[in-house]
Amino acid sequence: MLVGGRKGDSFLDYLVPCARALSDLPPGRLALKTLSKKVRKELSRVDQRHRASQLRKQKKEAVLAEKRQLGSKDGPPHQVLVVPLHSRISLPEAFQLLQDKDMGTVHLKEWGSTHTFMLLCPHLKHRWFFTSANPGDLHTVLDMAKVADTILFLLDPLEGWDSTGDYCLSCLFAQGLPTYTLAVQGVSGLPLKKQVDVRKKLSKVVEKRFPDDKLLLLDTQQEAGMLLRQLANQKQRHLAFRDRRTYLFAHTADFVPNEESNLVGTLKISGYLRGHTLNVNSLLHIIGHGDFQMKQIDAPVDPFPLNSSVIKCQKDAGMAMETGAMDAVAEMEEDLKVLVKADPDRQESLQTEVIPDPMEGEQTWPTEEELSEANDFLKESSKVVKKVPKGTSNYQAEWILDEDDQSGGEGDENDDIEHEDFMEEESQDEGSEVEEEECESMTVGESVHDYLYDEKVDEEAEEKMLEKYKQERLEEMFPDEVDTPRDMAARIRFQKYRGLKSFRTSPWDPKENLPRDYARIFQFQNFTNTRKRIFKEVEEEEFEGAEVSVFLCTPYDLLLLAPSTPLGVGWYVTLHVSEVPVSVVEYFRQGAPLIAFSLLRHEHKMSVLNMVVSRHPGNTEPVEAEEELIFHCGFRRFRASPLFSQHTAADKHKFQRFLTADVALVVTVYAPITFPPASVLLFKQNSNGMHSLIATGHLQSVDPDRMVIKRVVLSGHPFKIFTKMAVVRYMFFNREDVLWFKPVELRTKWGRRGHIKEPLGTHGHMKCSFDGKLKSQDTVLMNLYKRVFPKWTYDPYVPEPVPWVKSEISSTVS
Repeated sequence: MLVGGRKGDSFLDYLVPCARALSDLPPGRLALKTLSKKVRKELSRVDQRHRASQLRKQKKEAVLAEKRQLGSKDGPPHQVLVVPLHSRISLPEAFQLLQDKDMGTVHLKEWGSTHTFMLLCPHLKHRWFFTSANPGDLHTVLDMAKVADTILFLLDPLEGWDSTGDYCLSCLFAQGLPTYTLAVQGVSGLPLKKQVDVRKKLSKVVEKRFPDDKLLLLDTQQEAGMLLRQLANQKQRHLAFRDRRTYLFAHTADFVPNEESNLVGTLKISGYLRGHTLNVNSLLHIIGHGDFQMKQIDAPVDPFPLNSSVIKCQKDAGMAMETGAMDAVAEMEEDLKVLVKADPDRQESLQTEVIPDPMEGEQTWPTEEELSEANDFLKESSKVVKKVPKGTSNYQAEWILDEDDQSGGEGDENDDIEHEDFMEEESQDEGSEVEEEECESMTVGESVHDYLYDEKVDEEAEEKMLEKYKQERLEEMFPDEVDTPRDMAARIRFQKYRGLKSFRTSPWDPKENLPRDYARIFQFQNFTNTRKRIFKEVEEEEFEGAEVSVFLCTPYDLLLLAPSTPLGVGWYVTLHVSEVPVSVVEYFRQGAPLIAFSLLRHEHKMSVLNMVVSRHPGNTEPVEAEEELIFHCGFRRFRASPLFSQHTAADKHKFQRFLTADVALVVTVYAPITFPPASVLLFKQNSNGMHSLIATGHLQSVDPDRMVIKRVVLSGHPFKIFTKMAVVRYMFFNREDVLWFKPVELRTKWGRRGHIKEPLGTHGHMKCSFDGKLKSQDTVLMNLYKRVFPKWTYDPYVPEPVPWVKSEISSTVS
C-alpha cells in the first residue's frame, strides 16, 4: 500500500506521468549558450524608429553639453595652441588681433611667456587661454598638443607651410590631432587681383593635408571675431590616450624644499583639471620628469572667473551666518583650501620593478625515492620494440641492430648535448656573434675637392652610414645568411640555436630559458580582461565625480569630501606633489611648459611593450635593431634600444635586423606599462642634436610572452650530384660539426628538402639525400633558430632636441 496515495492507484500509475515529463526534455546535455541565452523581445518598426530617435537625441545632447561646458564658467578655459607653420608669419600681429578689448577682458600671462594670454568674453559666455609654440621646437609642440583643446594653424598665403612646418605637421598627425582650425595671415596685403588666385592655389596645397577644411582669414579685427566664434562653436575631437586620464597644464608652480635636502621637495602645481576626474591616491606623471605621488589637493580661488559676481555671492553667504559662529567660520575658511589629502593605505606605491629572489629557483638534493623513480622511468622509456626471428632470446635481441637504431642513437646523443648547451646564458655568445655577423671590409672613395662643402661633412659618420647601407643591402639580397666561421667550431658558434621542422607549427615554450631581466618585470595573467576592468573602474569614478561636482556647490561643501572622492573636471586646483627634484621647477621657470597626467593602475610598473610601427617616408637612413631610439608613447617619452620583428598572427615572430620601409613591423622594448590605445612616434638623435622622425604607429599590447625568434641560414654548395643524393661542401669545415647538425632538415633555394646522411672525410664534406634531383646552380641551406630578448636600456631622460632645420646635405648614399 502506498503512503499518501488515492484508493485504486497503482505504482504504474505514478510512474507513467514521470516518464512522460522526462521524455519532453531534449536528449543529452544542453549547450551553455542555449541555457543562458536571454529571450529578446522583438520590437515593432514604430518602436525601432522611436528607439533610434532617442539614441540620436541622447548623442546630440551629449555633444552639446560637452561644447557648452568647454570654456564656460563651470568648465575649464578653452585652451588654444597657436602654431605658425611658416617663417614669414608674424605671431605678435596675430595675437594683437585676438587681444581685442571690445571682445572681452584680456589677462596677459604673468608666468613668463610673452605669447600667452587669457581672454574672457562675457557676452559670448566663453573664456579662452591662448598659448603658442615654435614648430621647430619639437618637445614643446608635441607636449602642448597633448593638452590643447584646439590647435590654430597659421598659414602663409603663398606657400602655406615651409619644410619645418611640414615636419611639424607630420609629427602632430602621427601623435593625434585634437580639434584644429586653419587661418591665413597676410592675404589683405596682396593686390586685389591676386587674392583670388592665391586663395585657389593655397586651397590646392592645403588639400594634401586637410582635404575637407575651410580656410579662415586673420588680418582684421572683424576676421578675428569670426575666428573666435568658429573656435567656440566647433565640434571637439577626442584623443584616445587622454580621455580616460586626468591632465593638467600648470599655470603656476611653487617649490618647497625638504628639511633634509634642498634638491628635493614638494612641488605645488596650480591649474584646471581636464579630461577625467582625479583621485589623490593615484600617481602623477610629469612629462619629461617621471612619476610622483600626491600629498594633497587644494582649492584656491579661480584667478580668471568668467563671472566675477560668483566670488561676491560666496562672501555674502558667509556674512549671512549667525554672529555666534563667526569665529568657527573664519577658521573653516582658512581650511577650505584643502580639498582632500592622500590616504597612505590606499595610495599607490612607486615600485616599478620586482625585486628578484636569487633563492627562488633553488632545488634541493633529490631523495632516494625520487632517484629510484627516475631510474624506473628510464628503464621503461629505454625499452624498444624490435622485429626478431622466432625463438630469439632477450639476450640475443639486444645484439640485433638496424639502420634506424644507429641513426637514432646519434640523434638522441646530439639532442642531449644540444639541450645542455641551450641552458647556458645567452650573454656568453653575444660578443662573438656580433663580431662574426657584422665585420666586413669597406673601400672609401676619393673625397670631394669642394672644401666649402667638405667642411659640413663628417667623415666618420659618412663611413658608418655607408657600412649600414651595405649591411642593409646584403640583408635584402641574402636574408639571414651567415658565413660559417673557420676559426671556430660551428657547434660552439651556434650552440644557442636549434632546428625546427616548421617555423609556424613546431612547439616552443614561451617560459623556456628566460633572461634575468624577466625576473624584474610584471606580467598580466590576462591583459585584455585587466584593461577592461580598469577602464570600467574609470567610468565609475567619472560618474561619481560628476555627481560630486553637481551637489558640491559652495566651498563649505568641499570639506565633506572623503579621501577617495574623485575631483570633477574644470576645477581650479593646486596639486601637492611630493619628492620632486628642484630641476623640474627650474625647467618651468625657463619658460618651458609643465604638463601632468594621472596614471591608471599599474601604469608605472615595468613590462615588455609591443608596438606596431611603419617607416616614415621622409627618412630613408638604415635603422638597425638594438640601436638607441627615442620613443614618444602616449604621454611618455623615453630612450631605449628595441627589437624589430614581423607583424603576424602566429605564436612565433621572426626577428628583423633592419627597420624595413615596405611593411609594418613590431617594436619590442622594456618600458612602463601603458594601456592602449596610445600613439607611438620613433625618433633618432642625429650628431647635431636634432631628432629625426623615423617611424610612427600605435601600441599593440603588453605581453612578455610574445616570442621573437632570430634565424640564421647556413649555406653550402653541391659538389657531386646523383639521382637523389648529393655531396655538399662549404657548409661545415670539420667532421664533428656535420655529426652535430645531422638531425636538422635541409632545404634548397629551388624548393628541395633533404637530410644529412653521413660525413665524408674530415673537411666538412657530407652526403645528403633530397626529395628530388638537385640543379648544379642550386644552393643548400640550413635554418637555425633561437629566441632573442630586448636589452634593458630603458632611460626616462630624453635630452632637449635642437630646433629642427632641414639639412642641406642629403645623408642618402647612392
